[in-house]
Amino acid sequence: MCGCLIGLVRNAIGRRPVADDPAELQAAKARTAVAPAADAKARLVLLGTAGGPSFWPGTKRVGTGSAIIVGDAAYMIDCGAGAARRAAEALHPRLTGPKTRNTQALRQLKALFLTHMHSDHVADLAPLLLYGYYCGLDAPGRGPLQIYGPGPRGELPPVFKIPGSDTADPPVFAPDNPTPGTRDMIGLLLRAYATDINDRTHDGGRRPAGGLVEAHDIVLPPIDGFMSPNRTPHPAMEPFKVYEDDRVKVTATLVMHEPIFPAFGYRFDTDEGSVVFSGDTGPSANLIRLAKGADVLVHEIIVASYIDGAYPANGTPAQQANRAHLLRAHTQVDEVGRIAEEAGVHTLVLNHMVPGNATAAELQGAQEGFSGRMVIGDDLLEVSLRRR
Repeated sequence: MCGCLIGLVRNAIGRRPVADDPAELQAAKARTAVAPAADAKARLVLLGTAGGPSFWPGTKRVGTGSAIIVGDAAYMIDCGAGAARRAAEALHPRLTGPKTRNTQALRQLKALFLTHMHSDHVADLAPLLLYGYYCGLDAPGRGPLQIYGPGPRGELPPVFKIPGSDTADPPVFAPDNPTPGTRDMIGLLLRAYATDINDRTHDGGRRPAGGLVEAHDIVLPPIDGFMSPNRTPHPAMEPFKVYEDDRVKVTATLVMHEPIFPAFGYRFDTDEGSVVFSGDTGPSANLIRLAKGADVLVHEIIVASYIDGAYPANGTPAQQANRAHLLRAHTQVDEVGRIAEEAGVHTLVLNHMVPGNATAAELQGAQEGFSGRMVIGDDLLEVSLRRR
């Protein structure tokens, strides 16, 4: 795959250490921003860059989501809280202009890929589908939105227990289907909004909602050594193809986000360049294999001082459970640069920040161990791909 010329807009921060002072941050952005090429045929857009199921104070970052735009086709990755609105803004900037509803905002959106089932990656599915009903997903001549994501987990995750404690197991929510996959989730979600949908079709003349979306559970290939989600949540494996059309080829792998299973990383290969999305993961050899030689790696990141402050090591059982998960299933600032270097990528883009209001100074250490360009992501930041 060819190399790429990277054009960065909005908060494109390079290697230079940046102070927390707002004026200095603004000056740094102005120094390092480079407008994307007007003739770029493919580009990455970060829709939302905050991680975690939280409304973070002091920031305009919304929940995680990204898009790859190739010509007049768009592909979305994850759909956290606020990401649907950001997708409409990215695909049709006129949404912020005249005082009229943009009926074509999502018309070019062909497919959505979910990395895993945590709420901060799927919370905006309802707005995407229900508002999309009026914003281009029902446009004449277009096919249904394709949604690909994890299948059913197949077993409940293990209960976190402090050694020596006698904590009782929690009750099982929705015991008839406690770990639904993507197809079940989309079906249940549409049923939950049946009142709205039936009103739109019966009284408003809208196209039946069942034809707007097709949901697919990604089927894992045979994996040597895989036993079960609880026993082997992150087995070594080769990337496998999930989707392909005339614009993109999408491959996936399992990443380390235990106990969530499956949790995917995705790679998008286009004629202009390649982009890899880590999803939520701790350091993962599978991800490095997926990202080998890619032009751009979009990787999650977590600040260690946030973990220590929010979840002390000697805290309550719930705090200890969250601390254990965050430490093993996410990638800390001083780890991500070495991952990008081993993968041999050209550009590392930080995404899914935890905390969502992390400062540039707290994230700058991600450059450590990486010889390429590191960019601190922000909502609606664009990375343009074009032939050198």
